[in-house]
Amino acid sequence: MKKVIVVGGGAAGMVAALTAANHGATVMLTEKMPRLGKKLSITGKGRGNLTNMAGIDEFIKNTPGNGAFLYGALNKFPNTAVIEMFGELNVPTKIERGGRVFPVSDRAIDLVEALGKALRAKEVAVVTDTKVERLIVADGKVCGVATKNGEYYAADAVVLAAGGASYPATGSSGDGARMAKAAGHTIQPLLPALVPLETEEDWVKETAGLTLKNVRVTLMVDGKKERSLFGEMLFTHFGVSGPVILSLSRAAVFALCAEKPVEIEIDLKPALDERTLDARIVRDLAAHNRQSAKNALVDLLPGKIILPTLDAAYIDAAKTAGQISKRERIRLVKSVKALPLTITAHRPFTEAIVTAGGVTVKEINPKTMESKIVQGLYFAGEVMDIDAYTGGFNLQAAFSTGFVAGRAAATQSAFV
Repeated sequence: MKKVIVVGGGAAGMVAALTAANHGATVMLTEKMPRLGKKLSITGKGRGNLTNMAGIDEFIKNTPGNGAFLYGALNKFPNTAVIEMFGELNVPTKIERGGRVFPVSDRAIDLVEALGKALRAKEVAVVTDTKVERLIVADGKVCGVATKNGEYYAADAVVLAAGGASYPATGSSGDGARMAKAAGHTIQPLLPALVPLETEEDWVKETAGLTLKNVRVTLMVDGKKERSLFGEMLFTHFGVSGPVILSLSRAAVFALCAEKPVEIEIDLKPALDERTLDARIVRDLAAHNRQSAKNALVDLLPGKIILPTLDAAYIDAAKTAGQISKRERIRLVKSVKALPLTITAHRPFTEAIVTAGGVTVKEINPKTMESKIVQGLYFAGEVMDIDAYTGGFNLQAAFSTGFVAGRAAATQSAFV
């Protein structure tokens, strides 16, 4: 019977350990935090967005960080398998807007508890409060792991599922990348992805807390359109956040690291073309002819965003609506359709949902998740250079790679 050690008790690690046990291995799961699945327990704002009902091609499209690498894993353990697994663990699920899948209970902790119960039922040895410091490798094969306390554990196979560097309070601090590098792997630089962005403009502080729904945000890099998304965003005291911003942030982070100028343009009225919007503004200005320009736009825009929009159009907010010229009105239309913000920085790893970068996938067999460099070493989850947009895509990647790695670690021929 093969002995498998899984390093990291997050989503990928727990599924890897459970799968290895289901395939006949003796399994030990190590976790440096006091309990398993701390990051999983806060996913989906605590509601547990465990996967998405999109097809495999759509999954890959929503995984800008090496999505094609996941093709085999997603086929072997797709979203339907994840839903079935949790159904068997007495966690029924439901589908919401955008194909997002959640537990019926709206409790992410239920996912963690269900996996923990399953691990105990399969007699997986779960060791918490134990930090694995390094992999033990001899003659190109992994032989086990060494902990920070100087303990050694022998194994026939090791699954490294120690996560990325985002949300370090949950235990993700880049340990997996460090250990993989020491074992000879190439590491792509770790960068925060799905992260809020900071802006140069001070007016965002006055709009902090304002959520804009049904807007279109376009990311501009070096003056060129990079990507455009429709949805919801949020203003904060430092800049912008919310689902659309998070999904655009990966490209923004990479551009900032390359020292390229980064901006976003917010279309506050994406349902109206410029001609229709102009006609609407003409009516509003006429209806509020003697009021200030600011008060004349209350039916068109949220109050907190009116002044920045007027400023972007170079219109004095104290002017009466009747004093606004046609040229100013044309600028106002442009401003409403493309309110600009200059992105100066991204927020730190402590606020990032996932990590871009990690063990390069070129050195991993996509069919088994086994290292091409160290025999018997497997990878699962965010420790690899894989990252996706919001909506359940990252967790599905963790579950799929965890399943493939756990099965291969348990069933591939014992090493001689």
